[in-house]
Parts: sequence; C-alpha cells; structure tokens
Amino acid sequence: MPLTPRPRSRRVRSALLASAVSVCLIAASAPSPAVPLGVGDRLFPHLGNPGYDVESYDLDFTYPGSNRRPLTAVTTIDARTTSRLELVNLDFAHGKVRSVEVDGEPAVFTSAGEDLVITPGEPLAAGSRMRITVRHTSDPVYTGDEEGGWVRTADGLAMANQADAAHVVFPCNDHPSDKAMFTVRVTVPDGYTAVSNGLATGTDRAAGATTWTYRTEHPMATELAQVSIGRSAVLHRTGPNGLPVRDVVPAKDREKLERWLEKTPAQIGWMEGKVGRYPFETYGVLIAEAQTGFELETQTLSLFERDLFIRPEYPKWYVESIMVHELAHQWFGNSVSPRTWSDLWLNEGHATWYEALYAEETAGRSVKARMKAAYGASDRWRTAGGPPAAPKEPGNGQKIGIFRANVYDGAALFLYALREKIGGPAFALLQRAWVAVHRDGVASTSDFRELASRITGRDLGGFFHAWLYEVKTPPMPGHPDWKSAPVEASAKR
Repeated sequence: MPLTPRPRSRRVRSALLASAVSVCLIAASAPSPAVPLGVGDRLFPHLGNPGYDVESYDLDFTYPGSNRRPLTAVTTIDARTTSRLELVNLDFAHGKVRSVEVDGEPAVFTSAGEDLVITPGEPLAAGSRMRITVRHTSDPVYTGDEEGGWVRTADGLAMANQADAAHVVFPCNDHPSDKAMFTVRVTVPDGYTAVSNGLATGTDRAAGATTWTYRTEHPMATELAQVSIGRSAVLHRTGPNGLPVRDVVPAKDREKLERWLEKTPAQIGWMEGKVGRYPFETYGVLIAEAQTGFELETQTLSLFERDLFIRPEYPKWYVESIMVHELAHQWFGNSVSPRTWSDLWLNEGHATWYEALYAEETAGRSVKARMKAAYGASDRWRTAGGPPAAPKEPGNGQKIGIFRANVYDGAALFLYALREKIGGPAFALLQRAWVAVHRDGVASTSDFRELASRITGRDLGGFFHAWLYEVKTPPMPGHPDWKSAPVEASAKR
C-alpha cells in the first residue's frame, strides 16, 4: 500500500478499517467463559488467536446481484492444533453466523469482542488436525464508521483487508504470521465476472449463474485475500519466463487502460533483475471504479483505483512508480510477510525503495534528492508516528493509522542509509538473499538485521537500533551535511 500525496484527500481512513462490530449469532451461549484472545501483537493485541496454525481456507461466496445486500458464505478452515483446546477462537466481526461444525459435528458458538468463540463437542488434543466449517453471511454494508474489507465499486465489489479487516469478511485467524493456502469459489449472476487470488481452476455454469473457482499455489496472509466481482474484462498476457499475467478491469475501460496494463511484464522483468524470480504463480492488476484513496498489494492481483490511471494530473512516471510499488510488495510483504505489524516497515520501506529506484532509472527522478528531502522530514515523522520499527499504536477507529510516513519514506531512508553503510554490492546481495531465505514465510526486523550482519561480516546491531528504534534520526553515512528540520513544540505533544 503506497503512502503518496494526492490532489484530493488521501482517504476516509475510518471508512476502510474501523472499530469492531458485533457478530450476530443464532445459537445458544457457550458453556465455558468466552473471551477475545490474540497472539500478542503490540499494535493489535486481540488480532489472531493462539493454539492452532491454519493450513488452508476454503471460501465459498454467493453474490446476490447487489453490493448492498449480504453474500451468503461458507468458510472451511483446516488447521493443526498447537495446544489442547477446549475453545477455539476465530476472528470474525461482521455478519450472521448460522451454524458451526468442528470435524463434521455441530458446535456451540458465541461472540466475544471481535472473536467468534467455538466450543467443540470434545476438547481438541495438541497436535491434532481440525476442520471448522462456518456458515455465515458476509455483509458489504456498514453503519457509521464500522467499515471493513469489502469495498463497493461502481459495478460490484472488491476486497481490501489491510491491516486487520479480513475478519470483517470471513472467519479467520487474522494475523500475517499465520499464512495458509486458499481456495475461493464465488457464484455470481449472469453478466458478472468473479476473480480471486491465484489461478483459475474451474468455471461451472448453471441456469442464471456461474461459479468461478481459484486456488493459490503459495501460502497467503488473510490481509492479502482478494475477491473482485463486477462487469469486468479479464485480459491475459505473458510475463517473464512464461508467467501468466492477468488483469481485471471494468469492461467499458479495457481499451482506455491498455496503455498502462501493457507495462506490467517489463516492470516484472525490472524487479526480477533487482531481487530475483517473481515468487508466485501469476500476477496482474485489478482496477476498481471506487473511491478508496489507496492502492493495495493483494497477493497476485494488486488493487488500484481507476482514477490513478484516468486523471490527467498524475504524471506518467508517478503512475508507473506506484504500479511498481505494489508489484514490489509481492516479494516484500507478500512472499515474505511481517512477523508482527511492528515489522510493517519491511513491507512498505522496501516497496517505497523500489518505487523510488524505478522512478530514477526510468524517469530521472533522483533517489538521492528524495532521500535528502525525507531526511529533512524524518525527525518530524518519528515524533508523529514513532520510529520505523516501533510505530505508535493506531487511534480508536483508526486501525489503518499505522500506515504513516515513517514506515514509507522513513523506512526507505533507512535502506538508503544501509546501502551507504555497507556498499551497493552487499546491499544488492542482502536484498536477493532476504526474499530467497524467507520465501513463503514470515520474518522480523531482527531477522533482517541478522542476515545483514552475516552477509557483511559486521555487527550492525547498533546501526539498526539507531535508525529503526530511536526518536532522533542518526547522521546519514556519507552525507554529514544532511539535516533534519527541528520538530515544532506542538508536534511533540
């Protein structure tokens, strides 16, 4: 997700990821105490759940033909327990749960905060497999500031789950540290097209409706799930090494948007030249006619606003660099996901770095000049949002508030400093090694520091700590003349 200036308001922040809404339940109360749990994330304490690892999700949605009515849905979760469980907590915060089964047997359920709490018929032993099936609705309509993962478009729906809104759409273990395989089936009325992450595995047509099925070939975090429903054109082309490239656009705009879409294969080739082979089974651009104020790196199918490509005030170099930002996330953030949300800078800092580098190499937009400007603002960003690897908590109803300048250009500034510190060849090796060593996994700031130290043969602990955890920006290696502007007293409060 890029944080970039726009002529209009960035976004209605509370209109995407907001405070919890209660799950409507049709069941008796669970006999044991039900409390919301979490995996201990500093920024989102109740996000995710302990006691199990999800291996796969099977999501089945039926779209009613209107984006103002709930979809009917069935979510099936296959997981392995890591401890004995008398209760199983799932994250789910919007919709009606009609029934729950555990290993094929009906289970009692209730709600606690943003959790759906399930009582199996018998406690589940540690190390056992479990299958949970939840029949529910998935509602794209919200009241007040209670919005979530569905984004209503001009002709249907798209999904934007970052940072923690997947559980507004479907029950899940909604934390990036628990990645899983996904199968998604979407049934839509005639005239609509449904697209999801991964590759299409089947299309079943019946009277008046079509069911589209997609499956990922690599594990995915819940925040990166994507489902597009609309009157769409799906355009196919070939990327480097025969990679299938699939774009999804409003059918009426396919010719108008082609001049942008045709750039994707070369952009993939450019990224591969920097960090190695593209990590997934397909890639493409999803262009939605919606006012979101952001773009989003949903896995294998990045979400973009139509306005980014249509409005004449956006320069060509700017549009292309934003396309590369979301593409870079497929390596940094998607293939290698953050262990905690405090590690967000690893996603956004690297995506911003390659966005800036692409703009320099293709349009002459100086990385050095951008980083010098970022250095000038860095102390102010740190005061407002915290250091890059220790961002301040989001405010109430502002969960997306962690996406501040300190984790975008502020984090890219650290990468520039690191390159100045260890040299270009070692930095390039680190980038390639990072996405290779941690491919399809999760990793943390300490993992990045340890890899950098191993590659360079130097203890970089102090350098990393100063740049990533201190409130004051350290001196820039090689540029002692760079200064950060004083922070006004009002900004410190």
